[in-house]
Amino acid sequence: MKKIIGALFVFTLVVSCESESKLTYDTLHLTGENCASCPNIAINVPEVLDESSVAKAINRSLQEEIISILSFSEDESIDNVDKAIASFTESYKELKAKFPEETVWEAKIDGEVVYEDMNLITIQLKAYSFTGGAHGYASTSFLNFDKGQGAELENWELFSDEAGFTKFAETKFRIQEKIPQDKNINATGFMFEGDAFHLAQNIGYNQDGIQLIYNQYEVASYADGPIVLILPYNEINLYLKRKVKS
Repeated sequence: MKKIIGALFVFTLVVSCESESKLTYDTLHLTGENCASCPNIAINVPEVLDESSVAKAINRSLQEEIISILSFSEDESIDNVDKAIASFTESYKELKAKFPEETVWEAKIDGEVVYEDMNLITIQLKAYSFTGGAHGYASTSFLNFDKGQGAELENWELFSDEAGFTKFAETKFRIQEKIPQDKNINATGFMFEGDAFHLAQNIGYNQDGIQLIYNQYEVASYADGPIVLILPYNEINLYLKRKVKS
């Protein structure tokens, strides 16, 4: 009986610790002006309510990403989301005044927490913007955060052996995309710079493994769409600084 009680206590403690390690989120909903000469703007991203350093880092990084997507200039005075929305709106109004037939601009940004454990958080951002031309541009990006450091991580900081991970990822990429292992990486029509495989700019944790997303134009044409590669944790943990139980 004592063993059972002990086991239940340990289980309860683990569940409690895991629950306490989770941050508290709300959803930040933002839209632009509602008028005939205004662009369509819709932003829905997580907002962390905690006061921890990692919470502040997440909210700050999300704001910076939104500003980057909406801004057309390097104007340093655009230092918050409201100013970025206003800048995007004003740019469209100025163009619309000169070219009344200009198609309505659009910007949509959706974010969600796709992975969280006691050490790390990954937020996925899906963005779509149309500012004239033949078509809009859609992209997916990841923001990875270390809870202990309270900071956003660069891609290289995810790995204990980046070179080994890159080599493994190339092998899996070739298998998935049916590129012979002994042929040039661009042999079947890809457009890797310098004819050499490289990791995607956007890398993030999710429930299935490490996800690499090559957005349109990164290694293939617009028509090919995004290229997605997911590598299970049980195959890549040896390359990661932050291991994940699989």
